[in-house]
Amino acid sequence: MNLLIRNALAILTGLPGAAARHAGPDIRIRGGKIQAMGSLQPEAGEQQFDAAGCVVYPAWVNTHHHLFQSLLKGDPMGLNATLTPWLTATPMRLRPLMDEHDFRLAARIGLVELALSGCATVADHNYHYFPGMPYDGSAILFEEADALGLRFVLCRGGGTLSRLPGDQLPPASRPETLDAFLTDIESLAKRFHDAAPDGMHRIVVAPTTPPHSMRPEELRETAAVARKLGLRLHSHLSETVDYHDVVHRQYATTPVKFCESVDWLGPDVWFAHLVKLDDDEIALLGKTRTGIAHCPQSNGRLGSGIAPVRQLEAAGAQISIGVDGAASNEAADMLSEVHAAWLMQRARAGEDAVAKYRGGHGEAEAAAAATVEDVVRWGSAGGAAVLGLDAVGTLAPGQTADIAIYGLDRDPRYFGLHDPAIGPVASGGAADLRLLLVGGREIVRNGQIPGLDIHELGAQARKAVAGLLARL
Repeated sequence: MNLLIRNALAILTGLPGAAARHAGPDIRIRGGKIQAMGSLQPEAGEQQFDAAGCVVYPAWVNTHHHLFQSLLKGDPMGLNATLTPWLTATPMRLRPLMDEHDFRLAARIGLVELALSGCATVADHNYHYFPGMPYDGSAILFEEADALGLRFVLCRGGGTLSRLPGDQLPPASRPETLDAFLTDIESLAKRFHDAAPDGMHRIVVAPTTPPHSMRPEELRETAAVARKLGLRLHSHLSETVDYHDVVHRQYATTPVKFCESVDWLGPDVWFAHLVKLDDDEIALLGKTRTGIAHCPQSNGRLGSGIAPVRQLEAAGAQISIGVDGAASNEAADMLSEVHAAWLMQRARAGEDAVAKYRGGHGEAEAAAAATVEDVVRWGSAGGAAVLGLDAVGTLAPGQTADIAIYGLDRDPRYFGLHDPAIGPVASGGAADLRLLLVGGREIVRNGQIPGLDIHELGAQARKAVAGLLARL
C-alpha cells in the first residue's frame, strides 16, 4: 500500500537524543517502507490518512510474553502471592488442564490485546511443551499471529528439569530430554526462522529458567546449538532473591556469573526481569551487551521489585520492554507497560534519593531517571535490537513501516496537554489507536481489527475459563 500520513501533531521516532522527535508532519510509505518524512505533498494514486489530532509512534516491540496465560488472569489462588507460590498456585496448577482449543484461544486473546495497544512485534516465551504433546503449539502461535498480521518471535521454552518431583507431575508438566528439545529447535528453525532484518517469523532458543530448567552442561550445549543455527537466546533470570539463593546454594556464585560460566551472556542473549542484581552483575551484563526484557507491571504485581534499568543502560546493557504473561499482569498490553516503566523508573530513583545534609543529591537524579522518549525507545528500537530486527523499531526513511497512530482529540485525559507527544505514555489508560501498520499493512483502524468480533471473543474466553475451572 502506498500511503501518505498527513498532519500529525507530533512524531516520536524511537531514536536516541535529539533524533527522538521529528517535526514531520507527514510520513510517506512505499512498498512497506518509510520513503520520506517532512512536509510532503500528495502524489497521484496515493492513499492518505489524516493524522490531525494524532501522535505517531513506532509500533511497539514486546520482548517477553506467555500468551497461553491469557486465560489465567486474576486467579484468586495466586493473586496476592509472590513469584514462587504464584507459580505453584496458578500456572503450574492450571496449565496442565489446558487443551488445544484453550491454548489457541489464549494466544488469540493475547495477540489481539497487544495489537489494540499498537504492538507490531511479539516475542512469546512459550514453555508449554511436554513429551507426547498431542498438538503443535508452535505452529498454532505462528498461525494466530499470521491471522492478525503481526510479526512473531517464538522463544521456544521448556527444559529437562522440573521444580517438582517426577511422581507429582501430570503428563502435561513433565520435562523433555535434551535431544528432544534440540531436535525440535532445529526443526522449528527450518520451518519458520526468517533472518531478514524485518522477518515476520523468528525462532529463539529459550529454556525456561537457567537455574531450574537445565543442567550446566545442557545449557552450554543449547547455547552452542543456537549460535551454530544463528538463533538468539532468551530466558528468565534474577526476578527475585530466590534466584540468588538457589544459584549460591548449588553453584556458589551469583545468577549472572553462573550464566557467564555456561556461555549465556552476550549481545545475542536477553533475559526477562533482572530485578535483583549486584553491582558487579550489572557491570558484567553491560560489558557483554546482554539485554533485558523489563517487565515492570508483572514485577510489581508479584512484589518482586523494580529492575535497575537506568544502571543497566549506563553500563552498556540493551534495554527492551515486555508485558510478561497475563496471569501476573492483567493489563498485558504495551501501552500500559511503557506507562508503568516511565513511572516506576522515576519512583525507584526517588526511593534511592539521599538528603543533601547526608551527602546526597536529594531527588535531583530522579528527574532524569526516565523520560517518555526513553521508554518509547526501550519499547520500540530497544526491543528490535535485542531481537535482531534492525529494520523495525524506529521511524526513519528506509525503515520498515511499523507505525502506531494514537488519537488525542476524543478523550479528555489528553485535553490540556502542553506537549501532545507524551500523551499516550504519560496519560495512561486505554489507547485511542487510529491506525496500526505492520510492514505498511493495515492491521487496526479506529480501534478495530477487521473481521474480528470482539464480543464473541469475550464470550469464548468466559466459556473457556468456566471449562478450565470445571476440570479442577
